Amino acid sequence: MGIDLSVDFGKFKLQNPVMTASGTFGYCDEFDAFLNVRNLGAIVTKGVTLEERPGNEGRRIFETTGGMINRIGLENVGIKKFVNKKLPELKEKGINFVLNIAGSSVEDYIKLSEICEANNIAAIETNVSCPNVKSGCLEFGTDEKSLYELISRIREVYNGFLIVKLTPNVTEIERLALAAQNAGADCISAINTLKGLGVELNFNGTKISKNFVQGGLSGRCVKPVALSMVKRIKEVVNIPVIGLGGISCLRDLLEFVAVGADAVQIGTENFTNPDIAERLTVELAEFIERQGFKDFNNLKEELRK
Repeated sequence: MGIDLSVDFGKFKLQNPVMTASGTFGYCDEFDAFLNVRNLGAIVTKGVTLEERPGNEGRRIFETTGGMINRIGLENVGIKKFVNKKLPELKEKGINFVLNIAGSSVEDYIKLSEICEANNIAAIETNVSCPNVKSGCLEFGTDEKSLYELISRIREVYNGFLIVKLTPNVTEIERLALAAQNAGADCISAINTLKGLGVELNFNGTKISKNFVQGGLSGRCVKPVALSMVKRIKEVVNIPVIGLGGISCLRDLLEFVAVGADAVQIGTENFTNPDIAERLTVELAEFIERQGFKDFNNLKEELRK
């Protein structure tokens, strides 16, 4: 019998605490060539909107020290194609998943949530924190009253496991976390990307050309910020917290658990080490056994003493 890594969120259960972050892992089995997706705790789908979106024009990715800046702009297939094509594949292959949803208005989120409820989607993650779209998302995630209203409305039409993904681009993330909890959220995930700017300079003698890429900063460089935010959130809420931001090895995962994360999501690291999520589940089980802990819950308890 192997080490028990399970995480029980009540409405939603994970076989282990390792998830993948939205926008870094596709919709279903795009990473099958690198790992067995069914061995992960869950995948979080690429953000889905009511209508299909082409995303932003121009350069979308800028590599920077310790991470990357993206301005993809929520390119996605739309909820109709997801339900008709991606959802059957997820269910047929037995992949545990969370559907990430994003909108430009309260009505968008309500309609998306109603569709999720009608299709028995067990868990959704509301994206109220994307900094690289022109309207919606971040507008809800930076104002506690707007966030409370939005999550309350979603809760009226959706009975499944409701995760709210918070932005670090605020002064008091605790107020946002409490607003989400008080409105009926089952879980908080943090953090989404930081606002960042990439500057590309090219010199030809005295002539200079420059290009700016403004979007969301992610990767190893954001980990200290993410750890701080997760700790601050956990100190004020009594619902589970999923931590993400710069996780690239087992020690990173353990640090997030130590500051309050009940599960983690792997994001940018998937692009350079596409098998990282499955590898971490194996390393976590080996670590627990080697150190003499009973199971993941026992390790979590000891890390938080």
